[in-house]
Amino acid sequence: MFNDFQTPNYDNFIKQLKTLIDKYNNTIEKLIASNSFEYNEIIKPMQELDEELSLFFTPLSHLNSVMNSDITQKTYEDSLPILSEFHTKLAHNKSLFEKLQTIKTNSPEQQRVIDESLKEFRLSGVTLPAKTKQRLEEIDARLSTLSNQFSQNLLDATNAFVLSIDNEEDVKGIPEASLASARKIKDKKTVYEFTLQMPSYIAYMTYGPNRLHRETLYRTYNTRAPQNAQIIDEILSLRQEEAKLLGFDDYAQYALERRDASSPDEVIDFLEKIIEVASPYAIKETQQLKEFAKKLDGIDLLQSYDVGYYSEKLKKELFDFDETMTQEYFKKEDVLKGLLDLVSKLFDVKFKKIDINLWDQSVEAYDIYENDTILARLYFDLEARAQKRGGAWMHDFETHFVDSHKNRHFASAFIVCNFMPSSPKSPSLLRHDDVVTLFHEMGHALHHIFGSSEERALSGINGVAWDVVEFPSQFLENFAYQANVLKSFGFHYETKEAIPEWLLSKIETSKNFQAAMGILRQVEFALFDIKLHLKPYKSDEIQALLDDIRKTTSLITPPSYNKFQHGFSHIFAGGYAAGYYSYKWAEVLSADAFFACLDETGGFDAKKAKDYKTYVLSQGSKRDMRKLYNEWLGKEPELKSLISLYGLD
Repeated sequence: MFNDFQTPNYDNFIKQLKTLIDKYNNTIEKLIASNSFEYNEIIKPMQELDEELSLFFTPLSHLNSVMNSDITQKTYEDSLPILSEFHTKLAHNKSLFEKLQTIKTNSPEQQRVIDESLKEFRLSGVTLPAKTKQRLEEIDARLSTLSNQFSQNLLDATNAFVLSIDNEEDVKGIPEASLASARKIKDKKTVYEFTLQMPSYIAYMTYGPNRLHRETLYRTYNTRAPQNAQIIDEILSLRQEEAKLLGFDDYAQYALERRDASSPDEVIDFLEKIIEVASPYAIKETQQLKEFAKKLDGIDLLQSYDVGYYSEKLKKELFDFDETMTQEYFKKEDVLKGLLDLVSKLFDVKFKKIDINLWDQSVEAYDIYENDTILARLYFDLEARAQKRGGAWMHDFETHFVDSHKNRHFASAFIVCNFMPSSPKSPSLLRHDDVVTLFHEMGHALHHIFGSSEERALSGINGVAWDVVEFPSQFLENFAYQANVLKSFGFHYETKEAIPEWLLSKIETSKNFQAAMGILRQVEFALFDIKLHLKPYKSDEIQALLDDIRKTTSLITPPSYNKFQHGFSHIFAGGYAAGYYSYKWAEVLSADAFFACLDETGGFDAKKAKDYKTYVLSQGSKRDMRKLYNEWLGKEPELKSLISLYGLD
């Protein structure tokens, strides 16, 4: 039913991978040569091969991210050129392209698979001369290697730094849960070690009272992996070359061929409209913060490494609230149970924890049932550790579909976060921001596991346009601010006391604290990304572009040593190249949908929630997201809903 997660056989992995690819290639040749033009006899077997290859490689890819080691890194790196060559040659197989053009079907879903497959062939340059296709294969292989190097350099740099503090005054005010993780005994003396791992880094940047220590952490974090500068130059050059070879003016235009947005100009116009709305509010927020820091500590020139610290102090003064007040009520296990209960209630499913061997003792797995029938499986890896790359993500493992033998395959996915790790003295306690993050990644997972298409290429998140794939994740985020939801799992980890009403009220009233500053920061990243892919920028030109964008988005100018781009994994080691705008683009849908689903009392309309599962989550990419959205709510999403969500209207 499900493929149990197993650690790869590293000694034989490359050999097994090559054998599997040979099998795939041989099958493709047989399909091309066959006299059949039936969908189930040609395309279905190809989808089965796609799933088989994914099931083989995903455990390695996953472990390289969550349990990184020399052996996972080497095996992963050795695999990338093999996979890149295979995928590129497959995309350039003109005989296969011509074969697919002959396939006939009466099924709308199957026809969409055919149409989208042919589109991908064309976008890959299948009809180009052999010499051009060979160069595209070389580019794809090199880009794959460079992206992995970028990510590994960042992980190595993150793990290489430790700030050791032996003065108790320099950790005064830091939450005890964070101090417990940082506290070490060395030479019979207590010291506190802070690293560039997210839970540790955020703890000191938000609560650490020593300004010099904050600057040290900030400088080290924002100058990580300087060797990535050369990698960035080469990545950008190769992307532009690829786009030109494929007949596009630039990489941004090429990337948007697969997106909901129609052109780079439309994206830039969208982002600039948000800047226009948010800037007046952000200016007021920044001035308030500067005045507060001056009044509190005599800070004449507020720096980037001060923002988190004084923002938290200001939040405390304005709302008598800070994130530490929520941590005691958000024990990881309780939050997860509450989230599963919410999903069960909204979408009529049940979760059952299963006992299987996994890659770390903190990981949990659950089977999901619908109408007492197995539906899917989820794995939760939520605590930070040195071997895990930073951030949070959902990674699909298995995909729901029906194969050529009428066998139904079930979906599964990993949800990965970097929350404060548990210890013998303390469980893993989450900030409210962490709760929001968990809900976000769960939204992605539901989009994948609820996919009901019988065609693998359209099921779950497969084939969903990149700039709307964040819609389901952002939609579920909104529930993490609902008082009735937080009440369901908010209990003090020691006394079991329910989270008090006054604290719930403070979470709600402080929700949009410095919202405009946060919006401008995200728009800065998005503008930088889309403009960076409009022409072949390199070396100092990249920094100049970012500096120019910051004139309208960054009201506190970062230090000149800040090399944010060296750590911008989303676009250089992830899938967001010319697509970081997707977060705000999709948030228009999620905000509009959330307001549409509120009933007269401010509660959530249960029928619309179930319809959301039916019309959106289960549909995968059967139709474009805009069409699915319109079928669900009978309207087009509006930008004003996003503005309202942040209280900027």
